Amino acid sequence: METSALYRTELLQVAEAVAREKSIERDEVLDAMEQAISKAGRAKYGHEHDIRAGIDRKTGEVRLRRYMEVVEEVENELTQTTLRDARVRQPDIEIGEFFYDELPPIDLGRIAAQTAKQVIVQKVRDAERARQFREYRDRVGEIINGVVKRNEFGNVTVDLGKAEAIMRRDETLPRENFRNGDRVRAYIYDVREEPRGPQIFVSRSHPQFMAKLFAQEVPEIYDSVIEIKAVARDPGSRAKISVLSNDSSIDPVGACVGLRGSRVQAIVTELQGEKIDIIPWSPDVATFVVNALAPAEVSKVVLDEDQKRIEVVVPDEQLSLAIGRRGQNVRLASILTGWDIDIMTDEEESRRRQDETKQRSQNFIDALDVDDVIAHLLVAEGFEDIEQVGYVPVHELASIEGFDEDVAEELRNRARNYLEARDNKLEESRKSLGISDELMSVEGLSTEQVVKLGEQGVKTLDDLADLAGDELVEMLGSELAMTEAAANEIIMAARAHWFEDEAAEATEGTEAEEA
Repeated sequence: METSALYRTELLQVAEAVAREKSIERDEVLDAMEQAISKAGRAKYGHEHDIRAGIDRKTGEVRLRRYMEVVEEVENELTQTTLRDARVRQPDIEIGEFFYDELPPIDLGRIAAQTAKQVIVQKVRDAERARQFREYRDRVGEIINGVVKRNEFGNVTVDLGKAEAIMRRDETLPRENFRNGDRVRAYIYDVREEPRGPQIFVSRSHPQFMAKLFAQEVPEIYDSVIEIKAVARDPGSRAKISVLSNDSSIDPVGACVGLRGSRVQAIVTELQGEKIDIIPWSPDVATFVVNALAPAEVSKVVLDEDQKRIEVVVPDEQLSLAIGRRGQNVRLASILTGWDIDIMTDEEESRRRQDETKQRSQNFIDALDVDDVIAHLLVAEGFEDIEQVGYVPVHELASIEGFDEDVAEELRNRARNYLEARDNKLEESRKSLGISDELMSVEGLSTEQVVKLGEQGVKTLDDLADLAGDELVEMLGSELAMTEAAANEIIMAARAHWFEDEAAEATEGTEAEEA
């Protein structure tokens, strides 16, 4: 059977040329050509037929065949046949196998040729994208250089040479405007499969873009002598970066700034004038937070490790500097340190401390039936609640100036009587509300908290398990405050019996099937 020159050597030459140009395998191009010729064959002989094309990888010869599947029961006479009919032609064939008829080579008409070309172009494009995905998925976290190819409503397409990347409008810097042909440097933050094929996503606003720029400009960071611990950015406006030196003889901040600011200035220029605060990292949280709030001066810090919150007290004249324009300074410091930061002035802190002292004193006056002098003495010695007074050793209470053992013993007895009366009242409330014993046994919930929940309709273990963490926090309110993390732990503990019941049902079902 004679075939045209195109179906022989020229076909292979075209495939090799396309493969070289697109940096993909020759076989992928030939596979695309086979699918295109198959489509043209079905257009000629009928789309309902199973027609497949094959190209000999050595000679370039094209084979066109119509396949028939051997089945027990024929559902489609054009693509299937029975075993008995098939064995007339091929005695050793079995069910599930195929036999085929050779078809004459087709002369691609204008429309068929155009269709074939579209299939080939699409398949080559898919193969090219697959190559890009394989190449760039291992480059996530790198900085790339490219040329702006298109800018559509702020979404920039960047030509990387052998691939294209997408930089969305929210990944560019504010007031940054790209035109076709502009050179651009960006950070690869994701490479993933999308419905229209693999896509490479780059950013100039990502915090790690700045970190990678420092690694390029500061040899000590590249050599791991200096370590970048955290980065917080308000893209195009201000940023904070914390650094740690693994060599005590090298100042991490000075190394990042460079001689006369040369190193950091190069990064500021790349980031369109974004101001950068370089902060020395410290393992001590309080020190780190104080450093992060620079240039503001801090006079006092109070840590709450359970809620990962820190209160920072600053002089009155430093308040606006600590907060920053539109809260920028404290927000970036909070992101950098990973702690929630509350800022107050010396005056506010003093007023709050006075209010707390007054409230605690009043609690002691009401509960212990004492005068304000004794109440103030207890507060001054660091007692915060009635439980501490009720269960502290007598000699500790007696050591307070103005107290003796008789006074200490009387205070402790009054505290215990108050606590006993309170607990009895709470137990009566629990019973009247119909709160289950199971709910009372949940670890992490006090009797007061359980009664508070019961008043709002949460009376069983299942009621508690149905809540979300933020709902539990909101129900308890500020008086019986709880962190959301603690609330989530309690709810998961309440749900534990659900999973045990499911496991038991699954085991019973398995045993029943085996029986």
